[in-house]
Amino acid sequence: MLLGIPFSELVITLFSLLLCGVIAGFLAGLLGVGGGIIFVPCFYILFTVFFHIDPNIAIVVATGTSLLCMIPTSISAARSQYKKGNTDLAVIKAWSVFMLLGVLVGIMVSKFFGGAWLTLLFGSIMILNSLNTIFRAKAKPAFESLPGKFGQGIIAFCIACFSSMLGIGGGTLTVPVLNACSVEPHKSIGTSSAVSLFVCVPGAILMLLTNTTPEHAPIGTFGLVNVLAAACVIPVSYLCAPLGVSVGKGIKPVTLKRIFAVALFIISTRMLYSGLSYYL
Repeated sequence: MLLGIPFSELVITLFSLLLCGVIAGFLAGLLGVGGGIIFVPCFYILFTVFFHIDPNIAIVVATGTSLLCMIPTSISAARSQYKKGNTDLAVIKAWSVFMLLGVLVGIMVSKFFGGAWLTLLFGSIMILNSLNTIFRAKAKPAFESLPGKFGQGIIAFCIACFSSMLGIGGGTLTVPVLNACSVEPHKSIGTSSAVSLFVCVPGAILMLLTNTTPEHAPIGTFGLVNVLAAACVIPVSYLCAPLGVSVGKGIKPVTLKRIFAVALFIISTRMLYSGLSYYL
């Protein structure tokens, strides 16, 4: 026994965290999603199954931990994408202030209304996102270009708000939005990697410093962030992000969209099932 957990379960937990880091880092570079779509369900399952944490607490701590884990992953992916010329700096400059405001609102909402409903919200939004991407993989963009500054401000605010609430980096929502506005897929992915930084950095700081640690939170939790879990996955995810970027460079845009959609659908279905099971 160690930390109240049987040694065999502890080994499985450690292996699961390392695998989570590998997959999340690779997908962050490949798809520009920041890794949150992997981190959140992985941490949620870990906290509820192995640590027997109440789902209402587990999902909130999983969200905060995910935001912290995505910081180095997003930095690694963003740097690699920038070097390959896939980052639209004009979009980043136009969105930056609105994203910071969106993160602040999103963290406040999750703080006061957080719990099992976040699991349902995560699953629902991600399933809709994945289905839209699957069925529109070859579809023409809905718009010829991005809207004006005001329209882009609203888009940036909403993406950051929902992303910080769900513990995802912003890329999961940014990629389909940019694709719908006629931004080339590789450019969408590269830009979304940078967008993730504007979500996960302030989001993690707020979750870490402005929240009281729940009474029955997993060991190693500070505020709403589990530092021990983050320490296991961060090094691995950081190293794997550039690999995803390199692989993605040689994949057709339509194929990238489908990979993104299938991965998203599988994970979000699992999260939706967990949320429904809690209420039923």
